[in-house]
Amino acid sequence: MERFGYSDDELLALPLSYRPDLLAGKVALVSGAGTGIGKAVAVTLGRLGARLVLCGRKPEKLEATAALLARAGAEVLTHALSIRDPEAVAGLFEAARTRFGGIDMLVNNAGGQFPQAAIDFSPKGFNAVVDTNLSGTWYMMQAAARQWRDRGAPGAIVNIVAVVGRGMPGVAHTCAARAGVIALSKTVAIEWAPLGIRINCIAPGIIATEGMNVYPDEARSDMPNTNLMRRFGTALDVAELAVHLAGPSGNFITGEVVHVDGGNQIWGDQWTIPRPDWYSTPQTSPFPGR
Repeated sequence: MERFGYSDDELLALPLSYRPDLLAGKVALVSGAGTGIGKAVAVTLGRLGARLVLCGRKPEKLEATAALLARAGAEVLTHALSIRDPEAVAGLFEAARTRFGGIDMLVNNAGGQFPQAAIDFSPKGFNAVVDTNLSGTWYMMQAAARQWRDRGAPGAIVNIVAVVGRGMPGVAHTCAARAGVIALSKTVAIEWAPLGIRINCIAPGIIATEGMNVYPDEARSDMPNTNLMRRFGTALDVAELAVHLAGPSGNFITGEVVHVDGGNQIWGDQWTIPRPDWYSTPQTSPFPGR
C-alpha cells in the first residue's frame, strides 16, 4: 500500500521557506493537531519559533505531537476536547490564557467526514459532520475573537476547508459544512476588521496524509487524475500557506479562500466514492426532457 504522509523525522527536517525565528514570541492554537495536516501545521509553526496550544479529541495523539515539538524546542500546551462542545471550547481558551496570556493566531483544522452516497446519509451521520466542521469551527472562531476583543489585541484565523465550489460527490455533508465556513469567514472578516482580526480559508485538494486511507481504493487511485498537476499535494504545502496567512506576510490579506489543489477547482472530476457508469460510458437518459 502507498504510504501517505510524513514521518516524524521528516516533519522536523523538511526545508522551510521562512526564517527560523519568524514567529518567535507568538502563540498559535492548532485544532486537530494530532495527525495529518494539523500535525504538520503545528510542527511548522513550532519550528518557526511559535509557542503552541494543541487541541483534538485524542490525548495520546496530541501528546505525540507535543513530544515531536519538544524535539524542535517548542513550548506546548495540549488540551483534549470536542470542538462540538462550546463550553469545552471556552475552557480551552481559558487554559491558553492562563498558560500563555492568550493566543495570537488560530488554525482551525479539526474536522472529519466519511465517504458515502448522499442519498444514504443518516440524520445522525449528516449532523455529526456538520456539527464538527461548521458549528465546531464557529465556536473556535468566536472564542478567539472574544479573547482578542477583550485584550484589545489583533489576531488571525485560518480555517482549513475544502474545494467545494463545484461540489465533491461522496462527501456532500462536508461540502455543506465547509461552504458554510467559507461564507461565515467572509462575513466576519468584515464584522471583525475593526477589531484587527483577519480571517482567511485554505482549501486543500488531495493531500497525501493518512486521512487518504478512509477512501475506497478505486476513488483514491483516480484522485491524482483530478488536478492539473496529476499528483497529490503535501501537508507542508498547506502548512507553509497557513504560516503566510496567519503570520506577518499576510497582514493585508483577509476574507480570502486560497486553494492548494493543483488546479482541481478549475479542472478535474473528483469522486470520493466509486464513479457511476453514467459518467464514464455513453448513455441515453431514461429521463427525457419534457
